[in-house]
Amino acid sequence: MKKFTSVSDVENLQEIIKKALEIKANPLSETEKGKGKTIGLVFLNSSLRTRLSSQIAAQNLGLNVLTLNAAQEAWNLEFADGAVMNGDTVEHIKDAIEVLNQYCDIIAVRCFAGMKSKEDDVNESILSQFEKHAKVPVISLESATRHPLQSLADCITITENWKKDHKPKVVLTWAPHIKPIAHAVGNSFAEWMQEMDVELVIANPEGYDLDKNFTKDIKVIHDQDEALKNADFIYVKNWSSFDDYAAMPEVKENWMLTNEKLENTNQAKVMHCLPVRRNVELSDEVMDGENSIIYQQAKNRIFSAQAVFSEILDNIQ
Repeated sequence: MKKFTSVSDVENLQEIIKKALEIKANPLSETEKGKGKTIGLVFLNSSLRTRLSSQIAAQNLGLNVLTLNAAQEAWNLEFADGAVMNGDTVEHIKDAIEVLNQYCDIIAVRCFAGMKSKEDDVNESILSQFEKHAKVPVISLESATRHPLQSLADCITITENWKKDHKPKVVLTWAPHIKPIAHAVGNSFAEWMQEMDVELVIANPEGYDLDKNFTKDIKVIHDQDEALKNADFIYVKNWSSFDDYAAMPEVKENWMLTNEKLENTNQAKVMHCLPVRRNVELSDEVMDGENSIIYQQAKNRIFSAQAVFSEILDNIQ
């Protein structure tokens, strides 16, 4: 693995899931692997699980960890090529990345969608700069369109919890929110689940269909109750409109997941990437109930990151 920004960078998904589970059983099995090497974790946006899990994973491998909260601690960055920098921006992104090349053996970056320009977000205006200018492997800690480390953790979690002899039905269901939310988690989950041996259904209201470039031929149902029938796993996540970019079309039905809605499922396990707005996206009874595997999912963020970092290190030894 030479970089990690999407599922297409993974040669064999089942093999990396197996590796992650082996790491989970013995997290300190490769403490010398990263010795003498440095990973730079660059955060342009807020983070809890991604930041901490990445730091733990890197330390478990013996890596030196540099964490930069770029939005608060670095100079104001300019991203436009050919910009005349006579305004608020102080340092061009390609200069910043060139310096990171000198300091780091791996660069990992988190950069959310701006939710203003559909073109900029779809074209990954920030992540693409890192891929263009970095001379070391680049890892996405979430970008405008994808969240691959989260999706790998989701695959690990489903694998751990599926013990039966039929193909599991997995439902990615939209949930309410108070503000426009980006599409990265939904896109990425849809993309990775197509590489798993599952039956995937997406449930969302009219006007909230995800980008077809990610969902392909996945069945999309606009009736949540219908979609949840016989589900084995339910992944709850909000996103705004893609077609009417970043808009929030009115939804009259109640899409918040409750125990009553779970009655129509195969005692479905409930997942969410966190953070979650309780009693908006998910009811307390579901979050804290026996069907929830949300915290297991969060813990698996360590092992998804560690598996990826380990694979990257194999190519820079």
